[in-house]
Amino acid sequence: MKGNEILALLDEPACEHNHKQKSGCSAPKPGATASGCAFDGAQITLLPLSDVAHLVHGPIGCTGSSWDNRGSMSSGPSVNRLGFTTDLNEQDVIMGRGERRLFHAVRHIVDRYHPEAVFIYNTCVPAMEGDDIDAVCQAAETATGVPVIAVDAAGFYGSKNLGNRMAGEVMVKKVIGRRDPAPWPQDTPFAPEHRHDIGLIGEFNIAGEFWHVQPLLDELGIRVLGSLSGDGRFKEIQTMHRAQANMLVCSRALINVARALEQDYGTPWFEGSFYGVRATSDALRQLAALLGDADLMARTEALIAREEAAAERALAPWRERLSGRKALLYTGGVKSWSVVSALQDLGMTVVATGTRKSTEEDKQRIRELMGEDALMLEEGNARTLLDVSYRYQADLMIAGGRNMYTAYKARLPFLDINQEREHAFAGYHGIVTLAEQICQTIESPVWPQTHARAPWQ
Repeated sequence: MKGNEILALLDEPACEHNHKQKSGCSAPKPGATASGCAFDGAQITLLPLSDVAHLVHGPIGCTGSSWDNRGSMSSGPSVNRLGFTTDLNEQDVIMGRGERRLFHAVRHIVDRYHPEAVFIYNTCVPAMEGDDIDAVCQAAETATGVPVIAVDAAGFYGSKNLGNRMAGEVMVKKVIGRRDPAPWPQDTPFAPEHRHDIGLIGEFNIAGEFWHVQPLLDELGIRVLGSLSGDGRFKEIQTMHRAQANMLVCSRALINVARALEQDYGTPWFEGSFYGVRATSDALRQLAALLGDADLMARTEALIAREEAAAERALAPWRERLSGRKALLYTGGVKSWSVVSALQDLGMTVVATGTRKSTEEDKQRIRELMGEDALMLEEGNARTLLDVSYRYQADLMIAGGRNMYTAYKARLPFLDINQEREHAFAGYHGIVTLAEQICQTIESPVWPQTHARAPWQ
């Protein structure tokens, strides 16, 4: 990828705070790749496409360090669960055999695994060596008859956030707009004027959580043309230009995709979340309003009333146990505010939230939820997190897996909220699961034992 293309990705017109150095649009700084490089971000974005073979062109360490780092689930194909790499070594670099190995790797994958497409991820070594990935893709596509897409996001280009955008840009330029969607089924109960197609951008189906939301959309006559990229299919992504509206789901790193589809195809979009009762209801209302169907809006309100009443009944016993409990939330991006909303729905108090990868818009939403004096943590080293938890007497820490041992060493209950989690927290059913998991974590019998004096003392 050329330097001017990278600069164009950093200059995101759809971000209201594009000029802010601490927004999601800021340029990479020295050390930015320490928590994930551009290649890592590109794979995070595209790996959930389940019928695509993801081939890493580079040393095997790149594949081992980044593959399968999200708990995205698939309802069908699972070829994406296989890790493919050209496994470049020193002799390949010296003898210039990288392009030839790459071409034969694509042919082998297509012949044996029959994917709908092959994505080739460029990494640092072949990028510095000068391998012509695009030429190999063209030759391999001609030889196999299967789409072969180059994802040029070498690690040294920048941060993980930049890699997310690079992957999204590839989807816009090389995949979306290449196919028309299939017609609606003949037995659908909705009249043609009440059938609507939407696209989801930045929804990764972590632990299968979108399957809590999908039945609601089906009931409303809303078809998801393509999901970028949770439980996604290559042919579905190709049809996303025909969506009547797009929802940017908890992933502002892919805002460039939403903006490009609006610019090229006139598709309106909004940013929303499915975490918590209020956020889920708001997302459904905004979808109905954006689609401009009065009958759909009325049916949406009826569905929301029914689901909120059911959620209130299911949450009542959990709220009694969680009311007044204090949580320290350390997660970045959109989850910094969307999970705050979900915890407040449970009657809990969030004493502080992390904002390391949050934009200025995310921070403003945190202030709206927690007040102008909300404590936002830009950096979350172990000492800072523990100091905050002691100062505000937090009952548990909710964060990513890397903070788990920090909490356990301090004998503080911990719940994983990031992409490695095993429980689905989205939608009206997901909030009940979240309440149950928090109760199980806080009320575990191990905590009184860890704080008790030893019998011999």
